[in-house]
Amino acid sequence: MSFTLPSRIYPVVDAARWVARLGPAGARLIQLRLKDMVADDLRREIRAGVHHARQHGVNLVINDHWRLAIEEGGDFIHLGQEDLDTADLSAIRAAGLRLGISTHSEAELDRALSLAPDYVALGPIWPTMLKKMPWGPQGTERLTVWKQRLGSIPLVAIGGITLARAPDCIAAGADCVSAVSAFIRMPDPEEQVKAWLAATDKAAHLRNQDL
Repeated sequence: MSFTLPSRIYPVVDAARWVARLGPAGARLIQLRLKDMVADDLRREIRAGVHHARQHGVNLVINDHWRLAIEEGGDFIHLGQEDLDTADLSAIRAAGLRLGISTHSEAELDRALSLAPDYVALGPIWPTMLKKMPWGPQGTERLTVWKQRLGSIPLVAIGGITLARAPDCIAAGADCVSAVSAFIRMPDPEEQVKAWLAATDKAAHLRNQDL
């Protein structure tokens, strides 16, 4: 049975309070990506994120911390390729969490598909300053190739995506676009959510007309 992501936009945030802000603005899929926190603070932040998500109808994705995602009741877990080496995928599935996996190459896509993910992310589509990447920009053409491979599995585009670039990703085959800076580092995060929703909905409508 095919799965559809609950939104065409996918903000990535670094604190639970953003879930409480972006959820009411219309974001329905938010990733909580927490780094360099001590264990107690990490649990507290994830618990708060889950609470805000329940309040505002958000599907909360926990990055990396699969044990806490299970224990605190997250909706999704997102894993990078390195995380796949140590994560207990059976436990994640048994807990009912959906699984997203990052990919950057054909070999990584093959590995991801062998694990029956609920979505696959491809990036960086454009250069990004957020973290050092060993891979060059993938470009929107790669999104089309990935989507052909994925079929009904949702494809998330990430890396260097802006409001102006988001429609190009949808047109190329992405089901959803993800970003960090374009939401939480803007002076109007809530308005950004609304603008991104409108832009991606329009792009999806135009793409479907062309099919």
